[in-house]
Amino acid sequence: MAKRLSTKRLALTGNEAVAEAFKQVNPDVAAVFPITPQTELMHKFAEYVNDGKVDTELIAVESEHSAMSAAVGAAAGGVRAITATSANGLALMWEILYIAAGMRLPIVMALVNRSLGGPLNIHCDHGDAMGARDAGWIHIYSENTQEAYDNTLQAFRIAEHREVMLPTMITLDGFIISHTTEVLEILDDETAKSFVGEYKPLTSLLNPDQPVTMGSLALPDYYFEHKRQLVEGMYNAPRVIEQVAKEYYELTGRQYGFLENYRMEDAEAAIVVMGSAAGTTKEVVDSLRDRGVKAGMIKLRVFRPFPHEQLANALSHLNSVAVLDRCISYGAQGGPVFGEVRSAMYGKTIPVHSYIYGLGGRDLTPHMVESAYNDLFEGKSDPRMRYLGLRE
Repeated sequence: MAKRLSTKRLALTGNEAVAEAFKQVNPDVAAVFPITPQTELMHKFAEYVNDGKVDTELIAVESEHSAMSAAVGAAAGGVRAITATSANGLALMWEILYIAAGMRLPIVMALVNRSLGGPLNIHCDHGDAMGARDAGWIHIYSENTQEAYDNTLQAFRIAEHREVMLPTMITLDGFIISHTTEVLEILDDETAKSFVGEYKPLTSLLNPDQPVTMGSLALPDYYFEHKRQLVEGMYNAPRVIEQVAKEYYELTGRQYGFLENYRMEDAEAAIVVMGSAAGTTKEVVDSLRDRGVKAGMIKLRVFRPFPHEQLANALSHLNSVAVLDRCISYGAQGGPVFGEVRSAMYGKTIPVHSYIYGLGGRDLTPHMVESAYNDLFEGKSDPRMRYLGLRE
């Protein structure tokens, strides 16, 4: 049974909710550079710095490449570091994303999902995060403002765990979550800070009593082992993610894990989806259930590390599955999430279908989601990617 604490109910946008979580954590260093739709997030946090509500050293840099570089330097120096970005800003960080992971630095980054140009577009899809899916970062997706806040607090505990020590990004859909005001429950400052805890680095470049080398040259005789150790961190992460979620449930009564199984007990067909589209999909599932249609949904919360075994078990009793990707993997047979789901279902005879939706911020309507369910229940099969809401 969860132990409920006193909480506050506030009306916040997704950006404000993440900034509130950052404020409660009170990190040592924040490296900031504006990019739509993330700008308001770090702008709000900068207000907290200016008003003396946090002790954070705010570094206003000249580019996203510099923002991630500053976060790497701070984390290597043994302090808790944060940053935030979107879209092409994440792309500009590309080189340093791999360095942060390779150096096992537990940086926490808020990624406000936005389409990558070109053509230029400032609205939501998941192409930015998916481009970084193999950079060695943990990826946690949010359905709404409440989850964006909760995921942010949990991210620090996950990233900084001694058996993980990996940078972690929490994502929220640009504008759809980042600029939408919702009522959410937040912990009081002391409880939030106590839950996250003080950061105790394994080592620091600034500790003369324990000299270390970071970011050194690794030739063929050792590079392979470095990368294998990073894999171990990812292997250890699932247990830590679940333990942190359990502790958070005991504090708040809000339950998290890798997946959310929605009306899956007797479902015959289901959709797998991430982010804000899960809310729309739940509404469609409820509508179909009211009409006697046994539809279900699985919301994927953690994309890296990918929960292959859990997902396969959750889908094992179905007749068919559709995977909704808010990103195209060009030249592949389906979207990135579809590829992972197909891999998880290897050896099973359940058909898995790929649907692309919502690129560049295009709305996903209940009608579109229902059309995907109709395909599943009518047994329509197409080995190619299908598109929801595409103008023909």
